[in-house]
Amino acid sequence: MRPLPALILFAASSLATIPPAGAQTSRPGATPGIAQAERNAVDLKQGMRLEEVQKLLGKPKRTALKNTGAAGEPWQGTLQWTYSWGPERTLQVVFGTKTPEQWSVNAWEWSNS
Repeated sequence: MRPLPALILFAASSLATIPPAGAQTSRPGATPGIAQAERNAVDLKQGMRLEEVQKLLGKPKRTALKNTGAAGEPWQGTLQWTYSWGPERTLQVVFGTKTPEQWSVNAWEWSNS
């Protein structure tokens, strides 16, 4: 028969590796699955900042930066974040700014590939 302290230690170490029921295993900043992303995208609002969108949807799969201003004028452009879930669903979020430090959501669009 084993001594009681060794048995308690074994049981405690076994339970430590089991996540609690209902715990989310995704890491912060991870892109959610398509069902969760569709639910989260309902909360997108024009004017949201980069940090707010990343908190809501996670890191984008791709980014693009476009200058929409004319040569010699102050810089104006768009920043596009693309989220994708498999080959069939993508969400593109377009940010606009008049200064590079103040990006905010202008538009977003779902597409089926």
